[in-house]
Amino acid sequence: MPEGTVNQGIGASVRRKEDKRFLIGKGNYTDDINRAGQLHVYFLRSPVAFADIVSIDKQKAEKASGVAAILTGEDVAADGLGGPICGWAPTNKDGSAPSEPPHPILANGRVRYVGDHVAAVFAETLEQAMSAAELIDVTYSEMPAITDLKSAMNSPQIHDGMENNTYFDWELGDEAATEDAFAKAATIVNVDIRNNRVIPNAMEPRAAVADFDTGDGRYTLFTTSQNPQLTRLVIGAFMLNIPKSKFRVVAPDVGGGFGSKIYVYPEEAVCVWASKKLGRAVKWTADRTQAFLGDAHGRDHISEVKLALDKNNRITGLRVDTLANLGAYLSAFAMVTPTYLHGTLLSGVYDIPAIYTNVKGICTNTVNVDAYRGAGRPEATYLLERTMDVAAKQVGMDPAEFRRLNFIPKDAFPYQTAVALQYDVGDYEPLLDRAMAMIDYKNFEDRRAASAKNGKCRGIGISTYIEACGIAPSAVVGALGGRVGLYESAVVRVDPTGTISVLTGTHSHGQGHDTTFAQLVCDKLGVDIEAVEIVHGDSDRTAFGMGTYGSRSLAVGGTAISKALDKVIAKGKIIAAHMLEAADADIEFKDGKFTVTGTDRGKSFGEIALSAYVPHNFPHDRLEPGLEETSFYDPLNFTYPSGTHIAEVEIDPATGVVELVDWVCCDDFGNLINPMVVEGQVHGGIAQGVGQALYEEAAYNDNGQLLSASYMDYCMPRADHFPTMKVENLVTACTHNDLGVKGCGEAGAIASPPAVINAVVDALSPLGVTDITMPATPQKVWQAIQAAQTKAAE
Repeated sequence: MPEGTVNQGIGASVRRKEDKRFLIGKGNYTDDINRAGQLHVYFLRSPVAFADIVSIDKQKAEKASGVAAILTGEDVAADGLGGPICGWAPTNKDGSAPSEPPHPILANGRVRYVGDHVAAVFAETLEQAMSAAELIDVTYSEMPAITDLKSAMNSPQIHDGMENNTYFDWELGDEAATEDAFAKAATIVNVDIRNNRVIPNAMEPRAAVADFDTGDGRYTLFTTSQNPQLTRLVIGAFMLNIPKSKFRVVAPDVGGGFGSKIYVYPEEAVCVWASKKLGRAVKWTADRTQAFLGDAHGRDHISEVKLALDKNNRITGLRVDTLANLGAYLSAFAMVTPTYLHGTLLSGVYDIPAIYTNVKGICTNTVNVDAYRGAGRPEATYLLERTMDVAAKQVGMDPAEFRRLNFIPKDAFPYQTAVALQYDVGDYEPLLDRAMAMIDYKNFEDRRAASAKNGKCRGIGISTYIEACGIAPSAVVGALGGRVGLYESAVVRVDPTGTISVLTGTHSHGQGHDTTFAQLVCDKLGVDIEAVEIVHGDSDRTAFGMGTYGSRSLAVGGTAISKALDKVIAKGKIIAAHMLEAADADIEFKDGKFTVTGTDRGKSFGEIALSAYVPHNFPHDRLEPGLEETSFYDPLNFTYPSGTHIAEVEIDPATGVVELVDWVCCDDFGNLINPMVVEGQVHGGIAQGVGQALYEEAAYNDNGQLLSASYMDYCMPRADHFPTMKVENLVTACTHNDLGVKGCGEAGAIASPPAVINAVVDALSPLGVTDITMPATPQKVWQAIQAAQTKAAE
């Protein structure tokens, strides 16, 4: 930065630029957008989980006040429309392709979950559309719902021709080497793990406004998307056959996503289709009930875990057999989440020479399941970190020391895991040591004793995690079944006055890109942060990019920006050399100024920006006018954030209520661009992980009815459920991107569930409770205590 200015670049905790307009109500969300003469659409959803549609009588509804049209699956079939697609299809262990049953945007002949789209009612107002929907008479021939994951494979087929209701049967690792490790093991640890189903619940529900321009034949879709370019690709190319040049997708301000707004859902496609078919713009905004019944859910695994230890308690083998509930249809990343985003993380931070995993993706009469904050890595971390605690107890070791004994040593990097990934860099012991010091681990037993005097049970739980994010080389992804590249794009456009627009293919829905990306520009170009505009979310303005998810925005999108900035600087040096009558090689750029090496002769960045648009000021035989550069970045590897989270809880055995009394974490996210934003991301991730561990569960009954379909029945944590969280960072810089960054957005959600449950089990172990499943609700904890006491009394 120029001398005397406040640091706004890399490493500075700059206040977020974007917050003011949100705080004063000037955000522009999809529901704020209206088109002249628009219709409103309401989706009639199936009230039953599994049934053939015998008939749909819509005559009364079509005559209702304000109704413009009612469309059904028959109309979809007549127009030959496609449906949502799966973006990544791993190969079955026998080499065959997975099953990918069609997913019509309106059900045609059969419904497969409560909430399946049966009809779309278009009317002048939303109230009129809702009223008309009540007049539609649908006759169903109901069949028994299939909701139990264990028995689903032996149940009738949900989709014709899909044997055992199994989408895929996938494996990774060396089964023979793993079985050999168990044959030679001194100790074998067995753990059954359940990862409960959760619902994302972003602040802003999904919404869409679609408009077809009869004049130029162009469609415009405003939508709540984490990835507008992917939305344009899938709806345009695979669902509605719209040429790319005729389809614009805009994701304006988006109020949270956590993965649930990556995918393309039926509603958006119906709105686009109907806008042309009906000749009117169409608007849809989900209410909370529709969101519970229609947004993709997350997690929902059951796993059998076996761990082999040698006589020195070092891990020699790990086997994990998982059933993953993917719901009634495949969503965009449904198949990759429990496979390549899950199985490849089973080594965790541990040196495990032999690993084998088998994952079966199962179809049930429930809402689709897809990537949710962390996407596969929380599931892997949870089963691994719960197993670490169980193993430590079984061999009589302190859980921290058992982990330390099995860490990958610092001098082993780069480290090739037994499940495909190669970690480039890491150092795990200092993270554990620092977290233990932060929570005063050595004096925990004194605190446990003090709680016991007050009739409370106190426990402490450790989670040492790693995640793979900044997803990853397109060539590798393609070889593993990925159907899109995972690069990112950036355009840096400097105008003659020196102000800068950065056009990025990522999308911000709460992460703070307007600030952190601007900080990159400030750091590289030495300009004021207010001179930088970040542009995203509009497919007509930005280059093709892959959006925001998987903690990829900075590691991939930020690196693309960095590379484009380097090109801007390189061109600026040529212009400066011409103006200063020096050789290109003699020009250096620092703190916003181009200078001739060893002299005080120079030009400011603003002067060079203006000169770039004045041909006689630069060598026009070598350069074109303007100062605008484009870069695409395809990562060389995942990035590997890691860390240690430790939770301390206190439980009232009379009520089963779990109280978080302390939380510390020490993470390694590589270099930090904005430490304040990072801390906020960690806090948010921890809150979501604690929600899964203690409060949240998408519960279905035997008839396939979602019992937790409102905030009356689906509990999420509040601010007063948390202690002051202590967050620190240590750094090992990523070795394969320009910025040395790793990603932080999902880490809290990955690390926190096992820390909480390990603490709960530790607190309850003196009462004879040896395990508890998520969520550890007061009822479940109280029942576990009662069961243990009854067993002890027998």
